[in-house]
Amino acid sequence: MSLQHEYRPNVAMIIVSHRYPEKKEILIAERNDLLDIWQFPQGGIDKGEEVKEALFREMKEEIGTLDAEIVAEYPKWISYDFPTKVADKMKPYKGQTQRYFLMKLGENAEINLETEHPEFSDYKFVSVKDLLSLTAHFKKPVYEQVVNYFKNEGLL
Repeated sequence: MSLQHEYRPNVAMIIVSHRYPEKKEILIAERNDLLDIWQFPQGGIDKGEEVKEALFREMKEEIGTLDAEIVAEYPKWISYDFPTKVADKMKPYKGQTQRYFLMKLGENAEINLETEHPEFSDYKFVSVKDLLSLTAHFKKPVYEQVVNYFKNEGLL
């Protein structure tokens, strides 16, 4: 397997509430298969699928809404390796390479975690300051890099 194929292509979304930009609160969701593990909604890009097409499909599959708009996109792919426990379940991939989007929920958006294949048991909005203390340890370097980029751009 080539290095390019060792990482699963993925989209990830930093979702802010409809109160953005006045209030910068970010949605994180608790995984239903791991206790107290919070993360951004994300998911794989299917073969032949465009990145933004996957973004909205994954948003609908994971949080049950399409009522959001793209505010900004992180300008490059960013990768991370799975921890050993996760890597065994995700073979043949050793990690994920992701495109990140900053998304703003519509004013009447309704989050519904009871989707066809639920991945999350709960969600909450947190401040940028509190975000990294609540998220999965192996994703923190990527989250920090992406969040800092959006902060430096004046978006978070």
